[in-house]
Amino acid sequence: MNKKLIATTVCAAAATSSIFAGPASEKSCCPSAPAGFDAARRPISNPTLFDLALPRTGVHAIYMHHKLPSQLSLANGGGSIPVGGDVNAYAIQFEYALNDRLSIVATKDGYVDFNPDNNLSKSGGFADLAAGVKYAFILDPVEQLAVSGTLTIELPTGDGEVFQGNGKGGANLSVAALKLSNDWQFAGALGAYIPFDNDAESTTGFASAHVGYNITERLYGLAEVNWYGVLSEGAGNAAFNNQAGGIVPAAVSFEGGDLFNLGAANGSDNGNIVTAAVGVRYKLSDNADLGLAYELPLTDEDENLMDSRITLDLVLTF
Repeated sequence: MNKKLIATTVCAAAATSSIFAGPASEKSCCPSAPAGFDAARRPISNPTLFDLALPRTGVHAIYMHHKLPSQLSLANGGGSIPVGGDVNAYAIQFEYALNDRLSIVATKDGYVDFNPDNNLSKSGGFADLAAGVKYAFILDPVEQLAVSGTLTIELPTGDGEVFQGNGKGGANLSVAALKLSNDWQFAGALGAYIPFDNDAESTTGFASAHVGYNITERLYGLAEVNWYGVLSEGAGNAAFNNQAGGIVPAAVSFEGGDLFNLGAANGSDNGNIVTAAVGVRYKLSDNADLGLAYELPLTDEDENLMDSRITLDLVLTF
């Protein structure tokens, strides 16, 4: 089993795209965001899927303290079982801008510390790995508008003890948009995860929205909403054998949201999960942005894996 936390990025020298008119400037190894997008701030919640539409070189360190519901709903009228406890996740994302429009992204990695109180086993392990490319097909610094598409491939390299590593991997396809207007920022994204083995994993979709306001030059307030939906259920085959003997995919009536894909046979019973987050960002320097958000489910908490979540992150741009 691969238990290696990657921290690998691609660093290739490339000429900055000459899409915008104006005098030529000196090329650099790591193109920065085009002028007009300097004030853009990254969303905080749903960090593995909800990315900024703007390609730019940077490192994104993430810590999540995720409380599990006290009860989890079972499929086929089976009632519920007590679980409780929490999950702590640690990850680092990387992005390298080859030019103003194209970047290479590493969106998922990290270590998961899984600490349920009842019925499931306490364990730790590595998350699956995902990486790919982002391309901004609309990039207008005058109107401060960007729209991009991202394709990443997720590999089943993680550990089953923390509900990772099942199936044969899959493809994440998403479109993101960004609009700045004076002190306001609006952002959104939608996409789908398409597994290469649709028995082992469910086909899922997501949509996220973000609105933020510059309270001061450094302090930024934000609110976000996320939806996760089951588009096609998995087969519920035995998996994650160190957790409840492998019966979790057949027993639960929901899917795993942004962090987990259970391949649940009855995931459509409660196929929609909606969460809301509020938070702040504080600019430590021109290149360092600290973020904190508190998130709650708006749908029934026993019909997903989230009771609440605190996300702390640090965005470094170059």
